Amino acid sequence: MSQAELSIEQVAEFLREYPDFFEQHPDVLLNIEVPHPHGGRTVSIPERQLIATRERGRLLESKLAELIKFGEENDALSDRVHALTLKLVAAKNREQVINTLYLDLLDTFQIPHVVIRLWHVNVDADDSAPEFQQVAAELRQFAEAMTAPYVGAHPVYGTNLWFGEHAPHLKSYAMVPLKTSGVFGILLLASENSERFYTGMGTMFLSRIGDVLAAALARELLFSSEL
Repeated sequence: MSQAELSIEQVAEFLREYPDFFEQHPDVLLNIEVPHPHGGRTVSIPERQLIATRERGRLLESKLAELIKFGEENDALSDRVHALTLKLVAAKNREQVINTLYLDLLDTFQIPHVVIRLWHVNVDADDSAPEFQQVAAELRQFAEAMTAPYVGAHPVYGTNLWFGEHAPHLKSYAMVPLKTSGVFGILLLASENSERFYTGMGTMFLSRIGDVLAAALARELLFSSEL
């Protein structure tokens, strides 16, 4: 250990042992200069503390502005989900429920790629609605085990192929289970934007949309004994 290093340690130890040193010798504190945090010159310790306080203040202001922005965005999203809920509740039959959902997700939420698949439902032989197309057993089991919506960059069990010619361009997905006493379908959303649905994002509003859609559909569906 060099003499310079030892002297630094001794000074530090002295100041720790006598914390009132600068109160007794304020002239020493005022005459000590330290490097400016942004370079170019030196400043006194009180000025350096003032600079640090101002920087902390700007950081807190930035964080507060960010929180306010997030709060306003959540309020706006909550209003849109509430409006969609009212529309789904007012829909008079299954076709109106589904069409209302597709149209509102497109116009209000800017989500053009939406698919619904339903199972455990008694369907007339001549009902060719796409919502009742066959769903692989593995996907049904996956959906029935879900406790929250899935969001991420990868489609589940090739569900991206449900979007036909748009499939190669899709980069993010959200899958929401539809359930009453049990899971009887899924709501699948997709986007060309890789950041629209991402792992770790909040899914509370997706869950609410799924719950309301499931309740609105359940009014019009006859379920099989498997549900």
